[in-house]
Amino acid sequence: MELTENITVNGWDFELVENDVDDVFYQCRGEVMYDDEHDEMPEPSLWRAAEKLEEILTKDGLKVYAGHSEKGWVEVTINPN
Repeated sequence: MELTENITVNGWDFELVENDVDDVFYQCRGEVMYDDEHDEMPEPSLWRAAEKLEEILTKDGLKVYAGHSEKGWVEVTINPN
């Protein structure tokens, strides 16, 4: 399956990153937010967009999972298997 360079979901632009065969994902960065324990978390609307992108890619037959890291980044990682 050919992956699109950029995908816009709910107004958020996700960029395709292909570091290696085993390291392919869509990423997008929002504001840095904090939960009640002062741990970093993604912006709620960005997280919903990542979950929606996860649904879209799953329907296209890909194995994917949404996750987030620090500084407002969310990723939808594509499992190569």
